[in-house]
Amino acid sequence: MENKKYFFAVDLGATSGRTIIGTLDNGKFALEELTRFDNNLIETGGHFYWDIYALYLEIIKGLKLAAQRQIAITSIGIDTWGVDFVCIGSDGAILRNPLAYRDPHTFGAMEDYLEHVMPKKEVYAITGIQFMNFNSIFQLYAMKRADNTAFKQAAKFLFVPDALGFMLTGNEVCEYTIASTSQLLDPRTKQLDERLLQSLGLSRSKFGRMVNPGTVIGVLTEEVQKQTGLGAIPVIAVAEHDTGSAVAAVPAKDEKFAYLSSGTWSLMGIETKDAIINDLSYERNFTNEGGIEGTTRFLKNICGMWLYERCRKEWPEEVRRLSHPELQGSAMQAEPFRSIINPDDAMFANPPSMIGAIQAYCRKTGQPAPGTPSEICRCIFDSLALRYRQVFTYLTEIADFPIEVLHIIGGGSLNKYLNQFTANATGATVLAGPEEGTAIGNIMLQAKAAGLVKDIWEMRKIIADSLQLKRFEPADKAEWDAAYKKFQEITAQ
Repeated sequence: MENKKYFFAVDLGATSGRTIIGTLDNGKFALEELTRFDNNLIETGGHFYWDIYALYLEIIKGLKLAAQRQIAITSIGIDTWGVDFVCIGSDGAILRNPLAYRDPHTFGAMEDYLEHVMPKKEVYAITGIQFMNFNSIFQLYAMKRADNTAFKQAAKFLFVPDALGFMLTGNEVCEYTIASTSQLLDPRTKQLDERLLQSLGLSRSKFGRMVNPGTVIGVLTEEVQKQTGLGAIPVIAVAEHDTGSAVAAVPAKDEKFAYLSSGTWSLMGIETKDAIINDLSYERNFTNEGGIEGTTRFLKNICGMWLYERCRKEWPEEVRRLSHPELQGSAMQAEPFRSIINPDDAMFANPPSMIGAIQAYCRKTGQPAPGTPSEICRCIFDSLALRYRQVFTYLTEIADFPIEVLHIIGGGSLNKYLNQFTANATGATVLAGPEEGTAIGNIMLQAKAAGLVKDIWEMRKIIADSLQLKRFEPADKAEWDAAYKKFQEITAQ
């Protein structure tokens, strides 16, 4: 019992967050959720913000609870969603709550930047990053364009997990995997690119020192030690981008796999040694994000369970009371492929009503609009699986190895219907689990920093040995082939 190590993981998603204790003992890991809390978007003054102080307070609450329970924490690691950042003043104070990536201030900023500042092809050639209007580069450009006070006064820009690490330790860093989501980083040099920074009127000194996953950021400040009742515990820069931590936890036996990290967003890709930046990856708008141990996550962002989550909030109380399996099961009674959408259409980014947006899309494309919760769920799951097929097909064309299996990780891996649809649509064997991929990756990287595991493959073996994965084999090929043809025709409109 004495050599059991306890690691404290903070896992923050775009809708909720958790603090978790992970243990590693005799080649097996275990997780225990300490706290769970909402992560709310705050709308005020025509903008959407994250509450960085509320998130910090939730971390403090989790640490206090660990101290009360006398858990001997070895280290702390934080992972969050990508692209968003906090402006820090020259006195070390946070200048204001960070703008959220769903804020409309970036609408038109990407097009404006690519037309007037640097051409699209040139930006892609440097970064290999998928063009999305909320990438950090376009958020910063939008702030500059709007003469934003926090932008003008910022001494440092810290990505959200780095800002929380700074609040805990007083040290400013720029962790590689989270920085790679910004579209400011060159994956070949693994550094922020001076030309892109200059295009925004920024210097490299405005960002923390670049660190790799597994680096010690610092120890808890005396202030935090007093608040929590803990000692000088190290805070580790894990793979701070939640997808980076999740992909580190894929329980693959070798390199010949694709992954689908399924949550609010779905991220489908492969792990490669080097970035893939060529005409085809540019044309298909694929991204090259930083992985652990020098790997690259070559992937595409797909709008995931955001569609379902938003619809669920709009349904009446008696529908919301149904469990996810009950609601998802009811969708199986609805007619398949009756209504198909492109999950990545801009109209689903942040509409006032997601149900209204789905119905409007269907009417616009000459399809019956789904009405009941079952019909809407069926439309979402059919459409996601067909979009997954499209992206999976692109991956098989670009990968320089045969893709033998698709690993689905994250909360979405619990949706057995969507897992089966994904196997049917892609024609690939699907292995589902772990659902807690991000937290497990976070904890495993802390364990690696503590010298308990030597590399990514040992981590993956421990994860595979600790879990029972669910297997889904493809079926109903002809039906799904016909549906995919319909999907291509509808989305081409």
